[in-house]
Amino acid sequence: MRDEWEHAHTDYTLPAQRQIPASLAESESDWRQYLETSAPNGWLIRHNAMTEALVSGKPMYLLHTTKDIDAIRISRQLHVSTGCLVGALYCSPLVSQREGLRPHNLGTYLMRTKPSTTPMVFEVIPDAPIRLKGVDYLHLGAVHLRTYERFQSFLTLAENDQLDHAVLTGLRSAAVFLDAALRNAAGHATPAPEFIDQLSDAVAHVPFLGYLYFEVLSEYLMLHSVTPETKTYAQAGELNNWLYKRLAFAAVDGMDQLFDLARFNPRYHRLVQLIEGMEPALGSGVAEYVRRRLSHLFARTALHPSQDAASVTFLGADLSTLRNVAPGLIGQMIFREIRYMPRYQQLYHCFEKAKALEAWDYWNSEGIPTPFNGILPKGEIGINPVYPRSAVRVWTAEQDSSGYLHPAEEVSAVLTPHLASWWAPARQRERQITTDDSRVDVALGARSPIPTQRASIDGISA
Repeated sequence: MRDEWEHAHTDYTLPAQRQIPASLAESESDWRQYLETSAPNGWLIRHNAMTEALVSGKPMYLLHTTKDIDAIRISRQLHVSTGCLVGALYCSPLVSQREGLRPHNLGTYLMRTKPSTTPMVFEVIPDAPIRLKGVDYLHLGAVHLRTYERFQSFLTLAENDQLDHAVLTGLRSAAVFLDAALRNAAGHATPAPEFIDQLSDAVAHVPFLGYLYFEVLSEYLMLHSVTPETKTYAQAGELNNWLYKRLAFAAVDGMDQLFDLARFNPRYHRLVQLIEGMEPALGSGVAEYVRRRLSHLFARTALHPSQDAASVTFLGADLSTLRNVAPGLIGQMIFREIRYMPRYQQLYHCFEKAKALEAWDYWNSEGIPTPFNGILPKGEIGINPVYPRSAVRVWTAEQDSSGYLHPAEEVSAVLTPHLASWWAPARQRERQITTDDSRVDVALGARSPIPTQRASIDGISA
């Protein structure tokens, strides 16, 4: 169990150490070195304002936005959310300056696009410098699968059969592309335009691919952008989060209503058009980058590290075999499919609390009071609700005309190991929609009603 959580975290103070499948043309270390040394903003992977604040051991100031400030005041509790941070209060960094607390560009985005929310300032005083180990939700597939197998008895026989059928049908429909991705990861390159179009078609059958696709493009944009806006944020030690926000809304109609990366599937010509529309110089290289990077990440996140990517095939494989060969992929597919079962609202806490408990235990043992999204240290950071060795205070905040935040009223509320309620709207099956509430940036007080819909999902917050 601990090995799975270790595998799902990236330590940015050390060279890449994960065990990966054999026969990959490029190692994780190869990619880390390439991104850090060849991309214009690669230096921000290790040397950014957030990671420097973590290792300093000094008090951290974090921004959280909520729609439920009254419920928090009444209950005196803050509940955490599931998803990319597993079970943490979703925040973004604040920098203490003479003028006030300056929001990270992610926080600025959240406040500008969610004007009806209340900004809250959290002060976290750690007991020691914090290790730079960020959780990577793309690597949580094995944890998802083990959790499902542990609580499989909670589902009826018909529900388990339905789940197996849905996963196997998706795998069979996408098998040709999945095998092609493994061949590319092993160095047998296919034409990038063909690869992108096959990827686009496969997303409908294996929604996890939409998350991989989006995260690869987000990485490409943040690390390679050279616009004045991006350079300004880089001077402050920040990756530019606005880039992937704009990409998502431009790529998928209605993303502002339901942020759903299972619908993120631009074909080749559309992909180039989207990237050129954001930054013309980046359009020519994007397809080849996606082909190489997504193939590599798919092999790493889908297959068990003991496997040989050059010999695995999804064509004709049975589900029992694939659970051993590709537990990461099967777990990600089950994780997304199971939440559309009619009874999942009743079972949600059984499955998600089990993972959160394991994450909290891992973070506590590793000295992590403030876990962050480790796909890239781009500013998505949370608060561990059960870290026993740090002090936390919270205030409502007011923003001045220059954008700085100032603590206003201290709130007598504590973080609790309770998960905010979550609900997925009925799947629109003709479009294969999945909604994964990953980065909910709203804390619910204990008396808050169950929401009728979330506008954020696994992989990104709306």
